[in-house]
Amino acid sequence: MLIDYLPILFYFAIAVIFACFAITASFLLGQRKQTLVKEAPFECGMTTYGSSFRRIPIKYYIIAMLFLIFDIEIVFLYPWAVVFKELKVFGFISMSVFVGILIIAYVYVWKKGALEWE
Repeated sequence: MLIDYLPILFYFAIAVIFACFAITASFLLGQRKQTLVKEAPFECGMTTYGSSFRRIPIKYYIIAMLFLIFDIEIVFLYPWAVVFKELKVFGFISMSVFVGILIIAYVYVWKKGALEWE
């Protein structure tokens, strides 16, 4: 019974050994010279001026959340499409209701102006 899990244990052991080897090799072979360039703050390849902490508009987060919500909802269509012939009329009606609610939500968000970037 436990012999069936031996390949998984072997694979896990190889992964742990490789990770330990990579970290050790990096520590032993890497250079440790402190320079002004290495010590300087780095952000997106551009030199920062002033404080790098600034407020991000809530609109950014709302659009990101809406994108994730609608994207995840659309992913639910794939399993339905795979078993479409087996579900017959019930599957078609239930998915039509799902898509209808999704379209109504999208139109609502659009009319509220949540997708407008200013």
